[in-house]
Amino acid sequence: MKTRPAGIGNVNADWMGSLPSKLSSMPLKHLAVPGSHDSFTFWVDVHAPVGPDQKAYVKYLATMFSVLAKKVMVKWSMTQNLSFKEQLDAGIRYFDLRVSAKPGEPGNEIYFIHGLFGHKVRDGLLEIHSFLSRHKKEVVFLDFNHYYAMDSEHHVHLINMLLEVFGTKLCNNCAVERITLDYLWEKKYQVIVFYHHSSAQGIPVMWPGNKIPAPWANTTEPVKLIQFLEATLKERSKQGSFHVSQAILTPTVNTVAKGLLWGLRSYLVERNLPTIMSWVEDQRPGVDGVNIITSDFVDLTDFADIVIKLNNLLLSENQYKSR
Repeated sequence: MKTRPAGIGNVNADWMGSLPSKLSSMPLKHLAVPGSHDSFTFWVDVHAPVGPDQKAYVKYLATMFSVLAKKVMVKWSMTQNLSFKEQLDAGIRYFDLRVSAKPGEPGNEIYFIHGLFGHKVRDGLLEIHSFLSRHKKEVVFLDFNHYYAMDSEHHVHLINMLLEVFGTKLCNNCAVERITLDYLWEKKYQVIVFYHHSSAQGIPVMWPGNKIPAPWANTTEPVKLIQFLEATLKERSKQGSFHVSQAILTPTVNTVAKGLLWGLRSYLVERNLPTIMSWVEDQRPGVDGVNIITSDFVDLTDFADIVIKLNNLLLSENQYKSR
């Protein structure tokens, strides 16, 4: 398929702040919000050990065939081309974050991880903070949903890091139905952190993972993926949570073996993107509709723009009802 160049500009850098009042007053759980899957994988470190999130046989292969194995892993670990800033400029507002300490490394440093280690988490958070400081009406969802090789001290360190970096920008955990853009702007909140671990219990600005379910299809077949997305949307909770539709395909060991030198983007994503994007374009936000939609390689199509424009359907719906 024909894909677009990686540098996609900042046309959607202020899309939330530009929404009309009829949408900014709606619960955020009823708006369409573009997100990225494994958001941090635009860079991984081939010189670091294989991550603790990998199965034993992968670690063994990486040890035996270090350079070659890691080059293959890069092709299958990277799910994004754009940095956090570039994703934010493009309109991405939900980030899927998986983190890990490095086993045996002294101190409490935390890194992003997906097969291979990525950037330090602090560096990524500072990049997001810098964007938010320049775009006061934009709001991000930070979903910390997988943790590896982390003990209680690591969790305390990460939570304190979030508090330190974002400070008063952090939104207090409350009823999801209260969260509108108008409410967030009034309170000057710009960051909603979901922390899927008991270490964050009792901390007002750490939202529990059950308030942002993200059902996972775990399939390589686009037809099965779409059936799953439709089924889980119908089962979406009416109260108490946001909802993530993961419009992604997941490679199996067999998939990787067949497309070993091609990689995730070339072998699985690009050839199936038209089918997946057709489903996205047909969606509608609102009470029974989509909320957050995530994708791999968000720069390959007008993904963010397409998701953002779904909100116009709510606007025309409102205008029709007001007549």
